[in-house]
Amino acid sequence: MTRSPRSQLPNPPAAESDEFLIFAREEIEDRKRFRWALVVAAFVHVGLFLVTLPELAAEIREPEPQKVFVVTPVRFRLPPPEPQRDIPPQRAQRIPVPDPTPDDPEPLVTEPQIEMTLDAIDTGIIGIPEAPPPFELSGPIRVRGNVRAPVKIFAPPPVYTEHARRARVNGLVIVEAVIDQTGSVTNVNVLKGLPLGLDRAAVDAIREWTFEPATLNGKPVSVLYNLTVNFQLQ
Repeated sequence: MTRSPRSQLPNPPAAESDEFLIFAREEIEDRKRFRWALVVAAFVHVGLFLVTLPELAAEIREPEPQKVFVVTPVRFRLPPPEPQRDIPPQRAQRIPVPDPTPDDPEPLVTEPQIEMTLDAIDTGIIGIPEAPPPFELSGPIRVRGNVRAPVKIFAPPPVYTEHARRARVNGLVIVEAVIDQTGSVTNVNVLKGLPLGLDRAAVDAIREWTFEPATLNGKPVSVLYNLTVNFQLQ
């Protein structure tokens, strides 16, 4: 035997009986509405599931295989080469020449023999050329290649000037000179000099120097040669 909702409610105080009954009734109605809402929601979900089930089944189906198109390339064959024809070589045809004298025998043709002797050559017309004159140098040359440099034999020292000695001037004097075929020094030209008369003293000393001459192929030749004089105070 079930009890009514009112029998389940506690006995409220006398002052609050009306408000308690109103609150209890609202709570019971809320529970009923909640139950009906659950039932309706369940029916709605079941209906939606039944409606969307065929669509899901269709989507789950296996996809149709895609069509694959195979393209077969066309290969063209080259035409066979034409066979080469053998062209026979043309033979020279001899054209017979009529003999004007058929009754006479044919003469025998012999090759002429040419004999040359030394007597047949005129030595007066064809002569043996004379050898060219020996090459001679017209001037002094530089020491290079096959030219052997001159060798100093006698070289007196230069005179140190008094003014240069007092000023204590030191250094080199470089000159260019011609050493002829006898080994003597000529044509002295100063390339680098020193002050206070030292370059003049170097030139005077170099002109007194004597050399063994330079040679080309064993013969003495005149050469242009650079000479150096060193001035140093002791």
